[in-house]
Amino acid sequence: MIFKNLKKRIFTSVILFILFLLIFKSNLILVYSLIILAVLSILEFLSLSKKILNNKISFIMLNLFFATYLLIFCLFFFYFVNIIQLKIMLFILLLSCIASDVGGFVFGNIFKGPTLTKISPKKTISGSFGSIIFSNIFFSISFFFFIGHLDYKIFFIATINSIFCQLGDLLFSYFKRKAKIKDTGNFLPGHGGVLDRLDGILIGLPAGFIFLILLY
Repeated sequence: MIFKNLKKRIFTSVILFILFLLIFKSNLILVYSLIILAVLSILEFLSLSKKILNNKISFIMLNLFFATYLLIFCLFFFYFVNIIQLKIMLFILLLSCIASDVGGFVFGNIFKGPTLTKISPKKTISGSFGSIIFSNIFFSISFFFFIGHLDYKIFFIATINSIFCQLGDLLFSYFKRKAKIKDTGNFLPGHGGVLDRLDGILIGLPAGFIFLILLY
């Protein structure tokens, strides 16, 4: 069962990586991808929040906030990728978010240890450090490769990027725990729903980008 799920996870990861390359190459594919991912995310969040909130006004307000945030996120992302230098930085930050997620998974499974928070029992302190380490390694190497420059600010940005990715992950883990569900959906075999993959990115990417702009 575990091996079967791992195969699904690897296969889906390969497909997502190919999509990532296509998005980087083509603005048309980027637009369609943003629309599809946004719609699926909103539908998953609607289903998730319905299990948590009984108050109709709170339900409407929370979903309006999420949909508005997602719209702003997509618009800004599309605007900045049309500036070549910022496009490279955005995609490096995006991959650093993924590296943060991978680092947490690898370190958490190898070193285990005490849990980070009761919100998500599977997330450990060692996994949190692994997320920061992987994010720093990937971001610093990529930044030096494309920009030819490296200083302490790079490591600070990578760390901020990873921390906010983890906060985004924990936020949605809290929602899922309240809703008593494991995943937000099953659109991505082996990974769960779209929000299960985007939760950290939705907060980590803007945070990393803001600090990148402020420091450079």
